[in-house]
Amino acid sequence: MLPAPRATIAFVLQSSHIVLTIWQEQSMTNYLDFEKPLAEIAGKAEELRAMARQSEGMDIESEAAALDKKAADMLVALYKELTPWRKCQVARHPDRPHCSDYIKALFTEYTPLAGDRNFAEDDAVMGGLARFDGKPVMVIGHEKGSDTKGRIKHNFGMARPEGYRKAVRLIEMAGKFGLPVITLIDTAGAYPGKGAEERGQSEAIARSTEACLQAGVPLISIIIGEGGSGGAVAFATGDRVAMLEHSIYSVITPEGCASILWKDAEKMREAAEALRLTAKDLTQLGVVDRVIKEPLGGAHRDKTATLDAVRKALAEMLKELDGKKGKALIASRRKKYLDLGSKGLAA
Repeated sequence: MLPAPRATIAFVLQSSHIVLTIWQEQSMTNYLDFEKPLAEIAGKAEELRAMARQSEGMDIESEAAALDKKAADMLVALYKELTPWRKCQVARHPDRPHCSDYIKALFTEYTPLAGDRNFAEDDAVMGGLARFDGKPVMVIGHEKGSDTKGRIKHNFGMARPEGYRKAVRLIEMAGKFGLPVITLIDTAGAYPGKGAEERGQSEAIARSTEACLQAGVPLISIIIGEGGSGGAVAFATGDRVAMLEHSIYSVITPEGCASILWKDAEKMREAAEALRLTAKDLTQLGVVDRVIKEPLGGAHRDKTATLDAVRKALAEMLKELDGKKGKALIASRRKKYLDLGSKGLAA
C-alpha cells in the first residue's frame, strides 16, 4: 500500500483573485486570498496527520485538534463581517454549487430543451421542463461549468443572443401551459464577443427582460453566485428575487467599474463598496425580496445545506404566489419595477 501523501499547497490565479489550494489525501480544498491564514493552519494540521499516518505510534491528535479549533475560530472571525470585495470573491468561488447542481438536487423529471429556433443552442444557458415538489415548472439558469472543459463548453456562464432567445422561448412556453418559471442567475455578464454583438446581443437581452415582465405565470429568480449587468437582469426580472447571502448583483463588475471610473482595475475594492452589490445593500434598496442564509464560510463549504436552504425558500416563494392570476401578476410585477429607486437611496 502506498503511503498517504502529505498536504500539498499551491497558488492558483482565478477570477481576478488568488485561490490557495490544499490537496489533502484524495480531496482538494480551495481557499481565497483573504483566507490564507486559515489555509496555513489547515495545512499544518494536515501535515501533522500525514506524518502520523507514516509513523506508527506517533500521537499528534491533540496538537492537530488544537489547530482545527484555531481554524474554526478564525473562519467565524473572517466571515463575521465580509467586505463587499470579499463577498465578490466568495460569490465567484469555483466550488460553489452551480445551476446544474441545483437542477439535479431540487428538481425531478428534468427534461432539457435546446435551441432558440433561430440560430443555435447556447450551452451557457440551461433550461427545460421539470417538477418541483411534484408540480410542473419551467427552470432556466446560467451554467458556468465546474472544471476547465466544462467552463469552456458553457462559456463561463456568459450567454450569447441565442441563449437569451432560448429563454424567451421557454418563458413563453411556460405561459402557454400555465407553468411557474424559476430562474437561477450566475453570470459575470452577457458575452461581449464580436459575433454576439453582430447577432443582436442587446436586443436579445431586452427581449428576455420583456418576456419576464410580460409572463402571465409566477416568475421566481434566485441569484446563486454572480449577478452581472444586463445578462443577469434578463433572467432576474421576477415577482420574487432572492439572493444567496454571499452572492452579488450589480450593473457591472467591480473591476470593470474601476477601469472606467479610475482607469485602474486594481481599485476594484473601492468600486465594490460604491456599487452596493451585496444582498444586504440590495434588500435595503428594495431590489431583492429575500436573502437565503449560507453555511458558515460560504455555500461551497456545505453544498447540501445550501441546496436545502434554497429548496425551502423556493417552496415558500411559490406558495406566496400560488393562485395569483396572469393579469394580476403582470400588474404587480410592473409596479414592483417601476417603484425601484424609491427607497434606501439615502442610506
